[in-house]
Amino acid sequence: MHSAPALAGRSLLAGAETACRRLPARRIEGRVLSISGMELRAGGLRLAASLGDHVLVGGRVRGEVVGIREKDVQILPFGAWEGVAAGMPVQLLPEARVIRPDLSWLGRVIDPFAEPLDNLPLAEGTGCYPIRAAALPAFERRPVGTKLETGIKAFDIFTPICRGQRMGVFAGSGVGKSTLMAMLARQSDAEVIVMGLVGERGREVQNFIQRDLGPEGMARSCLIVATSDLPPLSRRQAAWTATAVAEYFRDQGKQVLLMLDSVTRFAMAQREIGLSAGEPPATRGYTPTVFAELPKLLERSGPGSGSKGDITAIYTVLVDGDDMNEPVADAVRGILDGHVILDRRIAENGRYPAIHILRSVSRMLPQCHMPVEQKIMTTARRALARYADVEDLARIGAYRPGTDPETDSALAFARTAETFLRQGHDEKLSSAEGFAALYGLLLEAGYKIDLGEDLSPGA
Repeated sequence: MHSAPALAGRSLLAGAETACRRLPARRIEGRVLSISGMELRAGGLRLAASLGDHVLVGGRVRGEVVGIREKDVQILPFGAWEGVAAGMPVQLLPEARVIRPDLSWLGRVIDPFAEPLDNLPLAEGTGCYPIRAAALPAFERRPVGTKLETGIKAFDIFTPICRGQRMGVFAGSGVGKSTLMAMLARQSDAEVIVMGLVGERGREVQNFIQRDLGPEGMARSCLIVATSDLPPLSRRQAAWTATAVAEYFRDQGKQVLLMLDSVTRFAMAQREIGLSAGEPPATRGYTPTVFAELPKLLERSGPGSGSKGDITAIYTVLVDGDDMNEPVADAVRGILDGHVILDRRIAENGRYPAIHILRSVSRMLPQCHMPVEQKIMTTARRALARYADVEDLARIGAYRPGTDPETDSALAFARTAETFLRQGHDEKLSSAEGFAALYGLLLEAGYKIDLGEDLSPGA
């Protein structure tokens, strides 16, 4: 154990090293020419600046170069332009496009620029990680690994997640996405949790940390937070920074669970940036760069290479008006390795997590399950699908019991399955326990299970 003076000295040393490292090797400056709304034009940087470079305007406001014109560069702010005037200096920040993560970042909350939000010194590592980086080449990646236990019955049985898989959680507002993410953070058997809260409500950040994550979840987590009141550049950067932090822990050989809430707010931030930069609106007002940036972000997670770990990723998608086919949801679904649908009607009936089993898919099946598990899961899905076909008839009494044995079994199973799928916030069940319980429910409903052959319902 380190003494208090030793820890204080180490924090001071880390702060001094960070300050020295951020001293620019050279100073390149231009001048503010004009400001109009969100857009600032600066002269003197056209031949030195690149797209994506960060600048410091007037010594107070950080901005990003989003366009290079014939005579000037176009800059958007990470804050607000209040107090900035024409003629003020605009300084290039060459080190701002990288971060230096460290193992001590676990248990910490940082902003999109890797600055601490918990008012404690933050040590930096020795390696540089670009905030915007290319994904690992496809032929260097390993195949996805074994199942990642989440402790959530609906996930582990019907939509299992393998190490290195990328899964989307699609839902409207208020259907339980944040609670589901907290359950995954506390209960999954990943070694490291990296959470990017993009455009989150400010009042919910502390609630999420103290009530949902708790000390157990926070101890192995690093949170990157950009609240909804921050400018679009900051909200977009939070997603990139979270991914870069996950890449660092992956390179340390860790099994990382990256959770980003939400991809929709990342896309909305990119839309605001694109419109401010003069891009034409395309599908439902989203600019073309939105759909160009989504795969660049999402492809960075996944299996590692060589001795590296994996980044298993969960991305939430806040669908507009519960429309699962809106542009961002449609684009993300086509990139990821599966999707989980949270249904508002299920939530209104009081069953949480409100996962719609029949509309949710994991593209790692059947490889992610053992053969017996796959048989049990397939039979349960078939029973739920059969129940969905006759649900309305059964409710109005138009179906007579005994008419069809498979329908009778499906009706009996559906009554108990609803209770089985309900899971409390602090309830955890292993995959083996979940399959055993589901196996028993199927037997009780009349399904005769042949362990050697296909499963079939009994009369």
